Amino acid sequence: MSQQPVLDHIAIYVTDLKKSSTFYRNVLDLDSLPEPFRDGKHAWFAIGQGKQLHIIEGATNPTDQPKRNHTCFRIASLQDFITRLTKAGFAYEDLQGTPGAIKLRPDGIQQIYFRDPDGYWVEMNDAGKQ
Repeated sequence: MSQQPVLDHIAIYVTDLKKSSTFYRNVLDLDSLPEPFRDGKHAWFAIGQGKQLHIIEGATNPTDQPKRNHTCFRIASLQDFITRLTKAGFAYEDLQGTPGAIKLRPDGIQQIYFRDPDGYWVEMNDAGKQ
C-alpha cells in the first residue's frame, strides 16, 4: 500500500527578505515561526493546518510568473483585507486584470489577485466567511 504525500511547505525565493517578510507578516497577517537556519536568509510563516511558507533570500531579480501560477489564501472578510492591502500600497485586480475589481465566482466566492514584493501572484478569497 502506497502512502499519499502531504503538503508540508511552500518556498519562495526573494530578492529582499526584510521587505517580503514585512509583507507576509503585516499585510497578510501571517504568524512568524522559528526557523532552524538562523542565517538571516530565511523566514518561516504559519499558513494553516501545520503548513508553512518559507521565504528564502538570494534571488537576483523579481519573478515574472503568469497569474494562474499563484498561492491562494482564504479570509473571513475580503473587504477588511482589501482595506489593509490598499493602505499598505498594494494594488489588486481580478483574474482578467481589471484594476480594483473583485471577481464573484459562480459558487458565490469573491476573489482578488495581487503581487507580493517580488512579483509572486497571490489570490485572496472569502471562502472562509462561513
